[in-house]
Amino acid sequence: MDTVARVRSREVSPGRYLQVAAASAISLYVIVLTGALVRLTGSGLACESWPGCQEGAFFPAVGEHSTIEFGNRVVALAPILLSLLAWIAAPRTPGLGGGTTWIAAGVFLGTIAQAPLGLLTIRLDLHPLMVGTHFLLALVVLAGAVALAVEAWGNARGRVQSPAPRWLRAVALVLVVACGILVVTGTLSTAAGPHPGDSAEIDRFWNLLDAVWWHVRATAAFGLSFLILVAWLVRERGRVPGLVRATGVLLALLLLQMGVGEIQFRNQLPWWLVLVHVGLAAAVWAWTVGLVTALWRTPAPLVRH
Repeated sequence: MDTVARVRSREVSPGRYLQVAAASAISLYVIVLTGALVRLTGSGLACESWPGCQEGAFFPAVGEHSTIEFGNRVVALAPILLSLLAWIAAPRTPGLGGGTTWIAAGVFLGTIAQAPLGLLTIRLDLHPLMVGTHFLLALVVLAGAVALAVEAWGNARGRVQSPAPRWLRAVALVLVVACGILVVTGTLSTAAGPHPGDSAEIDRFWNLLDAVWWHVRATAAFGLSFLILVAWLVRERGRVPGLVRATGVLLALLLLQMGVGEIQFRNQLPWWLVLVHVGLAAAVWAWTVGLVTALWRTPAPLVRH
């Protein structure tokens, strides 16, 4: 009996785990934004050392670029700690399967891997391939954290059998893959663009027009999958009001993203507008992953009983 009591005393309630998982996902989204800010303001080489900013000085000297770069490192502490907590708490939370623990472990390890990858990126003078890899790993980790949060939501609030037929869930998987391709080609577009991450001239990774050409076509593939999903949800809106609302949010994000993308391209890519575009791209990616996860592992609040 004493052993059982000790085990239970270490349990984490499903509601508490949901808070931790959600906070982890939000912090990983924020770090995507601060990392993009470093790149777009040309602050990527403002700190020449790691974890301190300069040799012999942990904190940066007074200056805009070094403050932005060092600030990004400070902000990175939050997702590291929160993802570690989510990993430790997962096996102690009743109702969460072993797969959840593996996802939480992957999120934490991917977050930790960003530190040496960031240092390597600096040592290679912000080579666009390394910068793109750094960004894409951040999005992979964000996707894992979002899926973990949706799973935690279902565990805390109840889960039901997916109302979507198997063929639609397959389309949803295509949607995620298309969205991933969209993000990758968007990253290539940024790698070919005028914001290399440092004030010095840095060789670009690809031709901008070629990158945009592929990016536009990836958008078309994503749009077709999304339209199929919307058509089914509209027909079944009485049964799945929560999923309809979630899809409506994704549609709003997509329309806003397309508008910002067009404006930034016609205005020669001002850095602050590119930052908005990156933030929206990360939001579209995270929301898409969350929506598709909810179609496969449906939390009860999303459907009408």
